[in-house]
Amino acid sequence: MNMTQITDILQLRNTWWSELYKLEFKEREIYGKIQKYLPLPQIIAFTGLRRVGKTKLLLKIADDFMKKGFPALNVIYFSFDEYKKIKLLQIILEYQEVYKKDLRKENFLLLFDEIQKLDDWQEQLKTVYDIYGKTVKIIITGSESLFIKKRIKETLAGRIFEFKIEQLTFAEFLAFKNIEYEPISLYGSKLQLLFNEYILTMGFPELVSIDDKEIIRKYISETVVEKVIYNDLQQLFNIKEIDSLKSLLNIFMNNPGE
Repeated sequence: MNMTQITDILQLRNTWWSELYKLEFKEREIYGKIQKYLPLPQIIAFTGLRRVGKTKLLLKIADDFMKKGFPALNVIYFSFDEYKKIKLLQIILEYQEVYKKDLRKENFLLLFDEIQKLDDWQEQLKTVYDIYGKTVKIIITGSESLFIKKRIKETLAGRIFEFKIEQLTFAEFLAFKNIEYEPISLYGSKLQLLFNEYILTMGFPELVSIDDKEIIRKYISETVVEKVIYNDLQQLFNIKEIDSLKSLLNIFMNNPGE
């Protein structure tokens, strides 16, 4: 990828550099727990299933930083969803050259999304942290299996805090639907119906407003399960007989009690 392409991607994804940024965000319980770790130098990693809201948390942190007066141009977001051959230092050096910035002389917020797609990401991240860690706060997102390999944890030992982002709790589900549930004795029967809805959505934020069972099943199958099988697991373990794995999964899902 050449320098012009990197610049174009940065400008496209970091809209707050050129215009007023507005983010719609529903409060998550995990967000309050993260706050005391933000001032610390260590990298923060959000891991979890696809579509549970990891990217939204990244953008919420960016939004909060800027609302507190942090320079918008010093907040840098990059997603590796389609760019696995790029280098982290390549992005940083290109940014510094185009915008006449030095990451060692000011404070910056680096947000790296879907970092597991990046080749040798842990070594690259360690290098960036060791060079710029005194002035830069780094936050990353990755798949559920981001730290499954022992070598990765050893590479980043002492440099990173991991937060597992789960699907919505029932309380969060209700908050997303703007539903009051206190006192519980007053809303008991209604809550039972809502809980059935919640179970059907499996806590995925994008399904909160959907009640069509066919759409929900298709969403979970194609957006979550198949992506994990065909992308995440295959990439992580170099699985060759992927169809056999899918067949096994179908057996487990259709006969969970056996």
